[in-house]
Amino acid sequence: MHNADVDFDLSLPYLTASLPGVGGTLRATAEDFIVEEVGLYGAAGDGQHLYVNLTKSGLTTKDVQVRLAKLFGLERESVGFAGLKDKYAQTTQTFSLSVGYRPAEFAAEASERIAAELPVTVNWAQFHRNKLRIGHLLGNRFQIRVTQLAVPPEEALARAQAVSAEIVKRGLPNYFGAQRMGNNGSNVRRGHELLTGERQKMDKWLRRFLISSYQSYLCNRYLVRRLEIGAFDRLLAGDVAKKYATGGMFDVSDLDAETPRYAAQEISFTAPLYGPKMWAAQGEAGELEVSVLAASPVSMEELARARVEGTRRMGRLLVPDLSVALDGDSLVATFMLTKGAFATVVMRELMKVDDENLSVVDEDNE
Repeated sequence: MHNADVDFDLSLPYLTASLPGVGGTLRATAEDFIVEEVGLYGAAGDGQHLYVNLTKSGLTTKDVQVRLAKLFGLERESVGFAGLKDKYAQTTQTFSLSVGYRPAEFAAEASERIAAELPVTVNWAQFHRNKLRIGHLLGNRFQIRVTQLAVPPEEALARAQAVSAEIVKRGLPNYFGAQRMGNNGSNVRRGHELLTGERQKMDKWLRRFLISSYQSYLCNRYLVRRLEIGAFDRLLAGDVAKKYATGGMFDVSDLDAETPRYAAQEISFTAPLYGPKMWAAQGEAGELEVSVLAASPVSMEELARARVEGTRRMGRLLVPDLSVALDGDSLVATFMLTKGAFATVVMRELMKVDDENLSVVDEDNE
């Protein structure tokens, strides 16, 4: 089917649709959106890779990567990081510099050099034995300020507390954020064109990203269907479940035995990122994910031709430490998310505004 004839449904229902939001605006300044990376491990204190923890705003992660490489005479690939962080925010993250074995005082000298040459704050520098790579993080801590509230501050706080309590109790559908879809779904459309052969030549990285955007779109449609049929707060027979503590996955063959574990937030169903090597659900859950793909203009065969393997994603996002508070006329939300989750998924529930008002947040860190 030609792209122009396809109707891509980007709408995402709220889990807390019965509760009013606070309205408002995200990110009047960079300091209104604070992100702190939570590392997977600490620096050991020895090795040939210098870990440098920086706080920045107005620079992308790749901007800093390039400038650090130039400052120390390294190839860009010799500067590692665990995840991409937004330009229009105050973000704290760690970079690794492959500088080889150096005396201990090099760390302090490098810190001073970076602080003098780059518009960043150096928080610490320490040696470690391996390079930082994408995914070497537990998640991110967020402190997000909502300004220009649609209702008086005290009413906004009461609304936000009601929504937060529901989120802590039930979790959220682990949607991909609007920024992954692109402006008005532009990334989804271009990914569709690549998968169906309408678009051919393209940079390898961009091609992979756009196809991933289409997979993300289908994953969102699956999560929407679960919410619509009342299957978000419960498991389905044949689900592929995942343990929050260990990441271990298994088939739900005994629904009665696993239901209490789901209620206790020990496990979650997983959502499909479609591809021929994906661990497929069975039974009722399998029928649901097959129906979502069948309604898509892209087939499993086309995904296979594009060398998309497929995988699964945690379907229920837990936000157990979500808290809200007033700061003057603004509302401040504080929480931590595991890697790959989108802060806008939380903020859209609290604010209940059009996704266009959230899409300025570029937090696509997978």
